[in-house]
Amino acid sequence: MRIATWNINSITVRLPRLLAWLESSGTDVLCLQELKCAPEAFPAEQLRELGYEAAVHAGGRWNGVAVVSRIGISETVTGLPGGPEYDGLNEPRAVAATCDGVRVWSVYVPNGREVGHPHYAYKLRWLAALRDAVREDAAAGRPFAVLGDFNIAPADEDVWDIAAFEGATHVTAEEREALAALRGAGLTDVVPRPLKYDRPFTYWDYRQLGFPKNRGMRIDLVLGNKAFAAGVGDAYVDREERKGKGASDHAPVVVDLKL
Repeated sequence: MRIATWNINSITVRLPRLLAWLESSGTDVLCLQELKCAPEAFPAEQLRELGYEAAVHAGGRWNGVAVVSRIGISETVTGLPGGPEYDGLNEPRAVAATCDGVRVWSVYVPNGREVGHPHYAYKLRWLAALRDAVREDAAAGRPFAVLGDFNIAPADEDVWDIAAFEGATHVTAEEREALAALRGAGLTDVVPRPLKYDRPFTYWDYRQLGFPKNRGMRIDLVLGNKAFAAGVGDAYVDREERKGKGASDHAPVVVDLKL
């Protein structure tokens, strides 16, 4: 089984690339983030023509997540149980589904904006709610993983230059502690470092030639429970999909399971 996560940064804009990638990569289950579309605008029919069905949580211009599967979808959960609101809204940042016996959550963790900003406090509350929401699935005997854009670099080596992030979000002790608490619920980062590249970044800013200069961050993660981690046969970041005109600023992260 091939499972992947990808912050698509607008499924409408990048639909041709998404469809082509699904065909070429042989992915069975894909967790998507940052759909940036209304529910009725999600391309369910185009995906269905390729043999995929989807569990979708979208709200319009911003955010939005989905689980896309060609091996079945059941036990869907839309939204983060117990998740906090921001500006009076429950943002569409989490959706869960079971695909052929493997349970997955697709998550888009709040960015945080700036240290001290209300969005930063919201990010920490959201991560605490995610930890509580997945605890039971993580402890279960079946394979389970939380995949998505966590907007946190787990270690200094996961950014191109830690000095460039002094005082910024994504690398603070509080964010990393929240991520560690999530892993403490029974989850392991199943994508090892290093991979083929010395720094397997997953995100590169569009500005200032971030990708050509490899000024990236590893913020798209796959956190699996014991049963999931035991089945991992291979994992990689598909850097090729970050290249060319019209690419997302994130690359897909792919995990092959032998179950």
